[in-house]
Amino acid sequence: MGHKILVCDDEPFILKALTFVLRKDGHTVLEARNGEEALEKIRAENPVLVFLDVMMPKKNGYEVLEALRGDAAFASTYVILLTAKGQDSDRERGLAMGANEFMTKPFSPAAILTRLREILGGAAAPGAAPAPPSN
Repeated sequence: MGHKILVCDDEPFILKALTFVLRKDGHTVLEARNGEEALEKIRAENPVLVFLDVMMPKKNGYEVLEALRGDAAFASTYVILLTAKGQDSDRERGLAMGANEFMTKPFSPAAILTRLREILGGAAAPGAAPAPPSN
């Protein structure tokens, strides 16, 4: 039932909280604390979904997203950008670069799980690409 998910955030509390909630829901959770580490783990582990903080050391979330969307092997990886900045321009930039969703911190763990189940509900099997959100 569980899927492989990467959580990348340089804020320890967010990383721990999100990882805890996702593992409790039965998912295999990978952790990264900066953009370079995120890219290494994505390339090595091929998670079905990535929670990606925008403001991080080494490579920011936009740089990681750009690398993913430029690589055919990861072009369809579902990416949810996380940020404390909720300006429309940030949201537009992230979505224009290929993010699937944009979430503003703080967020509710229950809301994350509800949305995650909606996204992954259409996946054929663990490791398969998630179904696009229905609007």
